[in-house]
Amino acid sequence: MAERPENRVFGKRAQQHVVILASGDKIRHMTIRPWMAAVTFCFAGMFTVGYLAATSYLVLRDDLIGATMARQARMQHDYEDRISALRAQVDRVTSRQLLDQQVVEEKVEKLMQQQFALSERHGKLDALLNRAESGGAEEAETVPLPGEKPVTGGRRADAAGAVMDPSPRKTAQLAYASAAESVADRADRLFSRVTLSLKDLEHEQLNRIQSLTAGASETADAIQSILRRTGFDVTETASAGGDSDSAVGGPFVEPMKATDLFEDSINDLDIALERLDAARRTARKLPFGNPSPGSSITSRFGNRTDPFLGRLALHAGIDFRASTGTQIRSSGAGTVTVAGRNGGYGNMVEIDHGNGITTRYAHLSRVLVKVGDHVEAADPVGLSGTTGRSTGPHLHYEVRRDGKAIDPMRFLTAGMKLTTYMD
Repeated sequence: MAERPENRVFGKRAQQHVVILASGDKIRHMTIRPWMAAVTFCFAGMFTVGYLAATSYLVLRDDLIGATMARQARMQHDYEDRISALRAQVDRVTSRQLLDQQVVEEKVEKLMQQQFALSERHGKLDALLNRAESGGAEEAETVPLPGEKPVTGGRRADAAGAVMDPSPRKTAQLAYASAAESVADRADRLFSRVTLSLKDLEHEQLNRIQSLTAGASETADAIQSILRRTGFDVTETASAGGDSDSAVGGPFVEPMKATDLFEDSINDLDIALERLDAARRTARKLPFGNPSPGSSITSRFGNRTDPFLGRLALHAGIDFRASTGTQIRSSGAGTVTVAGRNGGYGNMVEIDHGNGITTRYAHLSRVLVKVGDHVEAADPVGLSGTTGRSTGPHLHYEVRRDGKAIDPMRFLTAGMKLTTYMD
């Protein structure tokens, strides 16, 4: 075999290896160079690494897949727990909102009931307040209790409607507007303010009613006191004389029981106004007016020297200086029982006022009424003159009770005092 030249690689002699393959008569040889060995070695290494990696993957794949599935399961479980927690939180919030809404609706219903109660009171109060105002009943001066607002006399509570703000619809709107804010505390504050406003209105109504009751009672007491000093009692005069106002009756039925302070106050006001009306009706029927306003008194009731006989005699009335033709007025409401000539009285008018009270107007120059006429207080009954036993033009005025003459000055004085209470 011939020698081949040596190859030098990077300054070194490169060794070559020859591989001889013999197969029968055929002989083959293959020269293996270093780079070919390196390449082969590299491929072998790569194959070995790949094989080992594949084997490792196949061995560890189940563990990796199991770990991945476990991780996914844990993540899914965490997500489900989170979703459950969120759902529970949403349920709590929803439940709280429903509870708050229910509370709000209950409070609105309560406010509506209070509003309707005040509105119902309006019907009860309106008639009484109008009756009190038309009757001239004034409010008494009241001192407010501690923590209570003073009552203003000029302001009418209007029973429940006019000063009532908000109305039922506005109350509900305010309440639901508060609920829409989703702030329970603010809703509670709003409801508290509205409730306090309703309470203030209720107190104002009660104070107004109690003030009117006190005023009506004071006025009735004052009129009754004047009547008693004059010799009359309201209960006596109301039951006597067959007055149509006293014609009452019916089966006995237990009275309705007052359910609250408002009902008691309403009943008290009604009783006070009835007392006041009865006292005023009695006072209007009695002769408390002046038959000759503006005229001076020339002779009073009692013993005096008779102008014709010159000796002591009873003067059964009082004389008013009135020139002939002066209009003479009835001192009270009643029915004419005498209208014409009557002895020493001359032309005389006698009026029956009921309760045993009569008045006489004597020495008239002309009579303007006839027997049976009904006259009211201050109606003209005749013209002054000097007819009958008279020394000059004047009015002789008498007041008699059960036919007995009494001093008319008691009635005139009482009438001046009653003027304040009769408007």
